[in-house]
Amino acid sequence: MTPTTAPPRPARAPATSAQRAALAAAHGLTPSGARPPLHRYAAQLWDRRHFVTAYATARMQAQYSTAKLGQVWHLATPLLNAAVYYFVFGVVMRASHGVSDYVPFLITGVFVWDFIGSSVNAGTRSVHGNLGLVRALHFPRASLPLSTVVQLFQQLLVTIGALIILLLAFGQTPNPAWLLAAPTLLLMAVFAAGCALVMARIGSKNPDVSQLMPFVLRTWMYSSGVMWSIDQILRTDQLPHWVSTALKLNPAAVYIDLMRFALIDSFQAHSLPRHVWPIAVGWALLAGAGGFVYFWKAEEEYGRG
Repeated sequence: MTPTTAPPRPARAPATSAQRAALAAAHGLTPSGARPPLHRYAAQLWDRRHFVTAYATARMQAQYSTAKLGQVWHLATPLLNAAVYYFVFGVVMRASHGVSDYVPFLITGVFVWDFIGSSVNAGTRSVHGNLGLVRALHFPRASLPLSTVVQLFQQLLVTIGALIILLLAFGQTPNPAWLLAAPTLLLMAVFAAGCALVMARIGSKNPDVSQLMPFVLRTWMYSSGVMWSIDQILRTDQLPHWVSTALKLNPAAVYIDLMRFALIDSFQAHSLPRHVWPIAVGWALLAGAGGFVYFWKAEEEYGRG
């Protein structure tokens, strides 16, 4: 007797993309690397705050690990820059004329600018320079540029201690105005973080931007009054209106002026213009919130290509 064979089963039609999406949603699955809602993304980033600080601390400790002087270079680098700027601008170009307490004026500007410029420059490479980490692990990519800012802020706090010692050595006296340095540092850190986030997104898609940043930052530094007084230039030179406005609204110049007003006696003898604090808060909010949203919108794209 010949055995009968079962008739073949009809081929099942493959599931459509809508059916697969519905099945994944039913079991709580989400696409790998999908961008979460903004509030959830912020919560995820907050949950990883310990990673951000630990990663920043490790980077700071490793930065000069092969140098004999080690962490001393965190302080020595801005001081050497200040010495060079003092000779070139203060002595040769006589930018010190008409500026009271020029040495405290200069070193305060150098220390503040070093933090802002380094944050922007490091943020540009923070995502593209860590593609291996981005592609291997799932975490909020904003952790990378923010960790660079935290690292640089930790260095800034160390240099601020040295800055205060230098100011005392050059005849500055502690007074209640020094407390204004704390909110200035906070606003400056928020602004720098926002700029780092913006440049991290741009640099992740256009790595060549990092090659242009030294020229951009050098131009920004020269227009921020690090080595010379913007107020003195505005009083003595007939600049076009748009140039004068740009110099007054320059965020780096605003934060430098606030720090100088807080720490230098001759600045405290004059009233601070009313527009300075609102501009400082406005730049911090604009850069901080705007930079965070701008970076978050491209969360799904980091590490591709």
